[in-house]
Amino acid sequence: MAPFILSDFDLDAFVRATLAEDMGTRGDITSMATIPADARFGGVMDSRDAITVAGLPIAERFFRALAPAMEIEILVEEGAQVAAGSDLMRLSGHARAMLTAERSALNTVQHLSGIATMTRQYVDALAGTGATLLDTRKTIPGLRVLEKYATRMGGAKNHRMGLWDAAMIKDNHVAVAGSVEEAVRRAVAAGIADIIVEVDRVDQVQPALGAGATHLLLDNMGPDQLRECVAIVGGRVPTEASGGVRIDTIRAIGETGVTYVSVGRLTQSAPAADVGLDFALA
Repeated sequence: MAPFILSDFDLDAFVRATLAEDMGTRGDITSMATIPADARFGGVMDSRDAITVAGLPIAERFFRALAPAMEIEILVEEGAQVAAGSDLMRLSGHARAMLTAERSALNTVQHLSGIATMTRQYVDALAGTGATLLDTRKTIPGLRVLEKYATRMGGAKNHRMGLWDAAMIKDNHVAVAGSVEEAVRRAVAAGIADIIVEVDRVDQVQPALGAGATHLLLDNMGPDQLRECVAIVGGRVPTEASGGVRIDTIRAIGETGVTYVSVGRLTQSAPAADVGLDFALA
């Protein structure tokens, strides 16, 4: 298995907070009441649907947080595409701990695998066009690093982890600044290296480029407008198609010659994968 790396995220704190939310001040009263303190269980986590897998090493951390000595075997690589019915993880150990951590672990794998699965569908639909799929900042607060990890597992490229890593001049910035040119000029004067400018009309392309834009976001444009903008840009800066992109339209968008296609629904609207954990006496 490839090493699991999650940069700029305190996974231990996330695991503690998630378990604390579920356990409250009284703990897992059901397991404590019905399961002997020394009981052991074995379990298998499996997928009920065909999915792209993401989050198994995080699920492992939930179980180990409550039972460090639990025997855990992750059976598939992150980012793997598996058929319905595939076993993902085997566990054996302290029964109460396993049952207490079960829902937090499953919720994480279901959510992240759901994102990875939808992302892979979009990546496959875009394949061969020359365009690269990007994610967006449309993430659940506090879960951005995890959700963008899941899009990577699905084959997308992370784009703008936050407000800090590139300027993104949108229509409201332009409205306050007075014009596209003035908004870009101010970003250049501030010493910002990466300046993304959202344009929704063809006639905004040249002014944005002339003022110093380093990346153009072509917002809610159809294929004909996208081709026109790409021709004007002439490869001087990357171009990104964004807004209203669907699985049935992304290929035509990618074929216009844009560098990137960004899709907010990858993290905003992906349904959870159907993943379960079946127990047996160890």
